[in-house]
Amino acid sequence: MTGSGASRGGAELDAVIAARLAVVDARLAYDIDIVAAEREVAAGAAVLVDTRRLESWEHGHIAGALHLPKTAIDDRLDDLPRDRTLIVYGWGPGCNGATETARILLAAGLDVRELLGGYEYWVRNGFPTETHGTLTHPTPDPLVTAAPS
Repeated sequence: MTGSGASRGGAELDAVIAARLAVVDARLAYDIDIVAAEREVAAGAAVLVDTRRLESWEHGHIAGALHLPKTAIDDRLDDLPRDRTLIVYGWGPGCNGATETARILLAAGLDVRELLGGYEYWVRNGFPTETHGTLTHPTPDPLVTAAPS
């Protein structure tokens, strides 16, 4: 049974479980969910950073976020806040642009986390967005929102 662990011995299985646990611990330290991110930003401990291209940003972005497409990182690296966690996001769970940006920012010594679900899940949770200076509060999707019904 490949991958099930049924054919592994005690020490080998313990090593596999320990390796997987390390991955889960690393993900929990790096990834941040929508509700936790909103709390961190509201508390002033974090800044949201939109890593999408300009056309996507203009279509709509998280209210108060900074816009930092990958093409602008080199020019704006010194302007990014170093006293707060940068929470990077892309469109949604199927986009890895935020991951690429996070890697660059982490390598430059900034404190970075990645927003699980990206802009899509921020909107689906009903948190504020902005388009051309207009603030909106989308209707929460009951399938994903943490808001009480």
